[in-house]
Amino acid sequence: MEKWAELEMYEHVMQPLFEEVYQKDFYLKGKWGPVYFKNDHPLIIELGCGKGEYTIGLARTFREKNFVGIDIKGARMWKGAKTADQEKLTNVAFVRTRIELINSFFARNEVDEIWLTFPDPQIKKKRNKKRLTGSRFLNSYKQFLKPGGSVHLKTDNTILYNATLELIKSNRLSILQSSVDLNAEPDLNSVLTIQTFYEKQFREQMIPIKYIHFQLDHDGPIEEP
Repeated sequence: MEKWAELEMYEHVMQPLFEEVYQKDFYLKGKWGPVYFKNDHPLIIELGCGKGEYTIGLARTFREKNFVGIDIKGARMWKGAKTADQEKLTNVAFVRTRIELINSFFARNEVDEIWLTFPDPQIKKKRNKKRLTGSRFLNSYKQFLKPGGSVHLKTDNTILYNATLELIKSNRLSILQSSVDLNAEPDLNSVLTIQTFYEKQFREQMIPIKYIHFQLDHDGPIEEP
């Protein structure tokens, strides 16, 4: 309860009610740059940001870019929001909402990149509609990603990695980088060395971290393989 109360105090945390954004536009949709961040820098979002470690890590590294972490669980988000406040990071914001409502928050061609860091693999049902790299969500992302915009996936789950890779190939999307084990990669890009709470646990257990960076450059709708 203390964390929830503290979240209410942060100006960089938005917590719209469901009825305010369900089939309605959030007031910053299409205006994140000029109205909130007050610049025209690239906009990167993290979906399912959890405690916000990746959003914060990216914001620290790239001061010339804007970042928005999105999650439904405020108690987790509190840590990232508090860190941003303590470090006075002006290029980061957090939104507590359901990812199913993501199109209420961002306008056409507004977002440059999407990060998915250790999302629920949703492997119980084939073609699960809740999978964040499934066709349902990828088609949603296409509505606000800029031309050439890209998606990053980091996961410990082999099934999710393979299913995503199969979908990418079947829709002839461009793969910018992929790895079945980031630890084995030489000269690892600094953005891939950022670790979430869960990633640290997986690495301690010697579980390989898998990664795909791809573009949604398909003209038509994304379809399941």
